[in-house]
Amino acid sequence: MGPRALGALVLAALLALAVPAAAAPPNTSEFIPGSSLGGVRLGMTEDDVLAAWGKRHGVCQDCADPTWYFNDKPFVPQGTGVVFDHGRVAQAFTVWRPIGWKTSEGLFLGAKSSEVSRIYGSLDKRECVSYEALLIPGKRVTSVFYVFRDKVWGFGLMRPGASPCL
Repeated sequence: MGPRALGALVLAALLALAVPAAAAPPNTSEFIPGSSLGGVRLGMTEDDVLAAWGKRHGVCQDCADPTWYFNDKPFVPQGTGVVFDHGRVAQAFTVWRPIGWKTSEGLFLGAKSSEVSRIYGSLDKRECVSYEALLIPGKRVTSVFYVFRDKVWGFGLMRPGASPCL
C-alpha cells in the first residue's frame, strides 16, 4: 500500500469516528436547576446547542415555535428537546424519562415525586393535560420537574412566565 492509499485510509477512519461523535446525545445527563440541562442554557444559539448535543436531531413540523428533538435512539421518543425564540433557546427539556438523568442534588428521573419537595422544598404546581409541572421560579430561568403517575419523568428550563406544559 502506497503512502497515498494509506493516507486515504487513515482519513476515512478518522471521518468514520468523527461522525458518530457529532451525532451523540448530550455529553452530560445532569440537570442543574436554574442553570443548565445537559450543558444547554437558555439564550444559547442553535450552533451552541448543536455543539453541546450533536447534529442529529428532528425538527417538529407542527410546533408554533422552532423545536428540535434529540432522541437517544433514532425513532424512539426519548431524549431531549429545545424550543427556540428568535434563534435562541427559550426552553430546554428532557423527553419521556431518558435513562441516567439526575439533578446536581442527586434527584433522578424515575424517583417518587415526593423527593422533589424533599430536596427543593414546596414548589408551584401547574396541571398539564396528563401530567403535572412543578416549578422553581427564578428571575431569568424557571426550573421544571415533570411528574407523571407520581414519578419524576422529566426536567426542564424555561423563561419565567412561559407555559411549562409541552
